[in-house]
Amino acid sequence: MIKKRTLAAAIALGISFAATGAHAAGAYPNHAIRVIVPFAPGGSTDIIARLVTQRMSQELGQPLVVENKGGAGGAIGAAEGAKAAPDGYVLSIATVSTMAVNPACRPNDLPYDPIKDFQPVTNFANTANVVSINPKFPAKDFKEFVEVLKKNPDKYSYGSSGTCGVLHLMGESFKMATGTKIVHVPYKGSGPALADAVGGQVEILFDNLPSSMPQIQAGKLKAMAVAWPTRIPNMKDVPTFAEVGFPVLNQPVWYGLLAPKGTPMEIVNKLRDAAVIALKDPKVIKALDEQGSSPSGNTPEEFAKEIQQQYDWAKDVVKKQNIKLE
Repeated sequence: MIKKRTLAAAIALGISFAATGAHAAGAYPNHAIRVIVPFAPGGSTDIIARLVTQRMSQELGQPLVVENKGGAGGAIGAAEGAKAAPDGYVLSIATVSTMAVNPACRPNDLPYDPIKDFQPVTNFANTANVVSINPKFPAKDFKEFVEVLKKNPDKYSYGSSGTCGVLHLMGESFKMATGTKIVHVPYKGSGPALADAVGGQVEILFDNLPSSMPQIQAGKLKAMAVAWPTRIPNMKDVPTFAEVGFPVLNQPVWYGLLAPKGTPMEIVNKLRDAAVIALKDPKVIKALDEQGSSPSGNTPEEFAKEIQQQYDWAKDVVKKQNIKLE
């Protein structure tokens, strides 16, 4: 009798523990969540990640702790995010660089697959790109700009933030689309490239709009076109690439949230719901606007499609232009 009672008690206790475990699993999140930013603190990726995840913390009832893991063009942090347990407690931030450009430029030695190793959650925000010229360049608008380049192959040069970066690929995609020949001058970051474009050492600059905007507003650079769905409110005289007949160039950069592949969709959807609420917060919208960015909050399926399209674009440009890392 004692043995039977002991066995019955053990079974009951086991059922109780199982129920408690099931309840805990359903109560995601029940402790802090790490969010890996694959770049150093202070840049656009870091700023946008902190803005949105801080507000998400309020919705989820647990802190989302940002951890910067820079290096190798974002590959180190992205790889750590890909290899994390698929339980929703280690997430990572996606950028065009980590999910499209790096994989296209380093197809054989990248420690992660941008499509197979991640579960997209949502795109946090988009940021416009811009092509600008030094005011001394002999063109008053985009049409003249392209005409001058076509008449003078390899005479002019453009600056970017570095070889096989997203802005380098934007420049090469521009050359392919417009049938022009301009010389690429890679820099170690947007800052030095911007300074030389203002100084006239390079005549053309491909850049993220937020970093170029002050120089454009000051008249030290002249914007020719922006990669954005519509004209920028405080740059209404500058057309989009789609308006001037080159929709393939009308691609903004984005910053989104990823979970490791295999993360349950209940968790993914809960994270996405929290992100959507955060991105509708007027304070977050205002802060993103100050960064030159616009909130997104699309579905996991839509974000996955964005990643795939950008990756396919990057692979196409790298192959056709024979771009290699130096």
